[in-house]
Amino acid sequence: MLVHRQIYAWTQANPGKVDLAGALFATALFAFPFLLASLFSRTQPVEFLLSAVICMALAWRRTKPVEAAAVQAAACILQLFLVPETGLPADVFVIAVVYALAAYGPRWASLAGLVLALVGGALFVLRYFLLPMLGPGMLPSGSLIFNGLGLIAIEATVLVAWTFGDLARTRRLTVQALEDRARRLETERQHERDLAAADERSHIAREMHDIVAHSLSVIITQADGARYAAAQDPDVAVATLGTIAETGRGSLREMRRLLGVLRGDDTASTRPLPTLADVGGLIESVRRAGLDVALSLEGTPRRSLPAGAELTAYRVVQEALTNVLKHAGPSARARVHLGWTARGLELSVHDDGRGAAAAAADGAGQGINGMRERVGLYDGTVAAGPATGGGFHVDAFIPYTEA
Repeated sequence: MLVHRQIYAWTQANPGKVDLAGALFATALFAFPFLLASLFSRTQPVEFLLSAVICMALAWRRTKPVEAAAVQAAACILQLFLVPETGLPADVFVIAVVYALAAYGPRWASLAGLVLALVGGALFVLRYFLLPMLGPGMLPSGSLIFNGLGLIAIEATVLVAWTFGDLARTRRLTVQALEDRARRLETERQHERDLAAADERSHIAREMHDIVAHSLSVIITQADGARYAAAQDPDVAVATLGTIAETGRGSLREMRRLLGVLRGDDTASTRPLPTLADVGGLIESVRRAGLDVALSLEGTPRRSLPAGAELTAYRVVQEALTNVLKHAGPSARARVHLGWTARGLELSVHDDGRGAAAAAADGAGQGINGMRERVGLYDGTVAAGPATGGGFHVDAFIPYTEA
């Protein structure tokens, strides 16, 4: 970093030190000469004290602009009475305080300081230029013109200083507003990222639950059946073990695909996600697990559902059949119905087993909550509970997504 940039950065980071150094330098330059003169001429050091007050007020012109302006104004007013012969050179720093008051002070103080400085400029010209020239006879016209031009110059300087200060104030407030807006936007973006991460975690949890729970339910059911059937018919055990292996491989492929997506692996499996067309294959795998399942279709779709909605319907059927395998008990039968209406897709899974009591005993419910979350993303509804006459039912509705 260049030296001048380092100096600029330091001055921006330490405005109080800069103002204090400037005030001390102004005091040494504009006040101490009066102190030295009073020591040699043995006069009262009034000029030194008033000049020092006017100069030291600059140290607080940004941190406490109203107080600095009040102190400086009081010193200038006392000057009109205590310094009769000539004005003080330190009066030039009134311009700096007018600028600071307009840039950093409240609006009322900025306007009041402008009026007071304009009046003070007129009194300065009157006290130290016009009044000493008053005497017997008329005031020379040349002196009147000269004093008038001097008054105009002083008032114009005050107005220019106040204008620049007001512009600096406007720019500072604009920058602060932009910084506040940037902070709010960053906070909102962080909230959005947190919500997106939470939603993605929920989505991953649902996918993991659907993949693992279904596959393990089929594997456990087949393993139990193979264990009891192996003693009577070894061929049944071989076929059952084949079903277990096929189910395990399918689950492993799904897990690898999901983990590949999470890792952002470009070589991850790009096999399409399940859709409604895969419900038949799902039911076949459940039948091989030993559950008697009937599938019925009704109606034709008015329009196709989004891919995510079809995946949701597939997962609802998968979760419902998994619950039947886990909780319905032996010899249970299930019916899966997919019906297209004018409003959307109605699907239901009913069984005649003992699923309601078993589910309550096992503390189930996460799967049903996952169904509701999935279907709710597409403005659908899910109703699940014990069926009249025994068994358990899951009814879901997914409406068309209107453009």
